[in-house]
Amino acid sequence: MRRMADAERAGPGGKLYFGFNHRYHQAVLDAKALIDKGRMGRILWMRGVYGKAGGPAYDRNWRNDPVRSGGGILIDQGIHMIDLLHFFCGPFPDVKSMVGNTYWKIPVEDNVMGIMRNDAGQMAMIHSSATQWRHKFVLDVCLERGYLSLDGILSSTMTYGSESLKVAHCVYDAEGYPLPNPQEAIYYYTEDRSWMKEVDYFVRCILESRPVENCNANHALAAMEAVHRIYSQDNAKFLP
Repeated sequence: MRRMADAERAGPGGKLYFGFNHRYHQAVLDAKALIDKGRMGRILWMRGVYGKAGGPAYDRNWRNDPVRSGGGILIDQGIHMIDLLHFFCGPFPDVKSMVGNTYWKIPVEDNVMGIMRNDAGQMAMIHSSATQWRHKFVLDVCLERGYLSLDGILSSTMTYGSESLKVAHCVYDAEGYPLPNPQEAIYYYTEDRSWMKEVDYFVRCILESRPVENCNANHALAAMEAVHRIYSQDNAKFLP
């Protein structure tokens, strides 16, 4: 990844883009817009779960060959959750993790749990799993004056359920203390145009000679460094 980033810097006329299409799901875009408006305050913490059941012949899949894939469920699927955490909050240099092979007979991990913190003191948790028998995508974002919850994500398999975004603003008592269980507004999404949106963005960067500011080499490098940091913190035997 560092060699790719160096090559990009050496040829500034070229365009390099990485496929983090989860950024382009409408629920994610709407959540990012709400956060950027600042009305809910700064992010305090985030918690993400991204899990699947492996699937047929999972133990023989190329994704679990460390020579070809570089790792297991974290680098295969969990890296998208890491990128979303970065999308909302930036990288997390402080990492504690547990990396395990709990069920599948494979030479890489099938479960990872990580706790991270950035230089601003914002914290995040991630669970990437290949033993989530009911497929699951959940990302909770807690801010100073409310919270957002992304639940489900539209995919070609439709196994992660419908895509929704919950939005809640804190309600306070007479002394200014936040009351529990504020009213939630729930928004549902029925169409996945993330692939089209990211290709359209990249094509416009090329045709209009614009810099690639989204899903660029810096974002990909940060995601790969986070994956490596999580692997290294616990179980070095899973490193290629």
